[in-house]
Amino acid sequence: MKKKKVLITLLFCVIFTGFNAAVSQTLYKNSDGSTFVAKDFYPKFSWETTPQYFMFQDLRRLLTPDEVAFIAPRTDFICIEKSHAKGQLGAAELGAKAEAKAFKKANPNIKVLFYFNAAYAWTYTSYTKDFSEKGLSKHPELKKFLITNAKTGKLAEHFGAYCYDLLNPEFRDWWVETVAKGVRESGCDGVFIDQMHGNSKFRRNDKPEIEIAMGQMMKALKEKLGAEKILLGNNANNEDARFVYPDCDAVMFENYSETRFTKESLLKEWGDMLKNAKEGKISVFRLGVDGAGRGNIKPNMPELSKEKLEFAQACYLIGAEPYSYFMYSWGWKLNTGPLVDYPDLQKPLGAPKGAYKRIKPDAWEFTREFEHASVWVNTETREAKISWK
Repeated sequence: MKKKKVLITLLFCVIFTGFNAAVSQTLYKNSDGSTFVAKDFYPKFSWETTPQYFMFQDLRRLLTPDEVAFIAPRTDFICIEKSHAKGQLGAAELGAKAEAKAFKKANPNIKVLFYFNAAYAWTYTSYTKDFSEKGLSKHPELKKFLITNAKTGKLAEHFGAYCYDLLNPEFRDWWVETVAKGVRESGCDGVFIDQMHGNSKFRRNDKPEIEIAMGQMMKALKEKLGAEKILLGNNANNEDARFVYPDCDAVMFENYSETRFTKESLLKEWGDMLKNAKEGKISVFRLGVDGAGRGNIKPNMPELSKEKLEFAQACYLIGAEPYSYFMYSWGWKLNTGPLVDYPDLQKPLGAPKGAYKRIKPDAWEFTREFEHASVWVNTETREAKISWK
């Protein structure tokens, strides 16, 4: 009996030690000294190198094995963008499914997100393929899910996509069921939801109601997905997404061009990343190559992206919190950054030694120390220096 008690005690100690080890891997200190406790379905996080998030699409095809092998070791967190491999497989959810399988084979720790839009009826998936002029002629009942442009009397459009009617409860039910189905059928670990504004620009008088409806839709989606799936809201830190924010596990700061990351907006977003961390939310800090936004892609890529990396990386590092990821690209396609080798993103980083410091209260110079790097940035002059130790 005594021997049995000893064995039980030893077994308990082993289990308890393993439990503590597992828990300790999810505990990180935020820059204000509070503790970040990761949810067990979050991606793996480490300060070993600059934590990266990848998001990409190629309408024509799947990635090659070499391309998967390039991306997989650099990240544990990716999203398969809206149109990926439609040309090869016929539907974007099939592209997401194939890539999720390929990446999980290459990196078992990786978390893969499905993509879906909350405002625009992109026709890349089998679920949305009939939201086209031809599809609507065969399925006119779908028009009730779309809004009309009051000025033209025709269906409202955005870059060729029709626009969803968030104020239609039947549409919201359909949308939630469709997104959950896409995540399930693609075998992904969650979803990236784009465009939180609900097309309020077409119905400005209805903006308050649209914002509430968007929040209700995201809450219903999170419940439908289940507790173990990641819900990432693009720009969910914006004021017009305040009803969405509570149900998001993760938030992207989509700074795709120079006009989107001013010195003022960067300072605010560093604060928002701390807010996210204190609430146990993931942050994805996306910076486009300086000044290269939609319709303004510079001709000398990727060379320019390499020249501008230090500033972008420094902007991320100044405000980075636990479970903050860095995305750097000049677009959303496979050929706009994900396959470029940036050696500085692979250099040993180490944990931050504290919060960032502002050199003068009225100046725009900031510094921060990491175990293996000293960071300085001036967000007014757009200069930066990362000194690797």
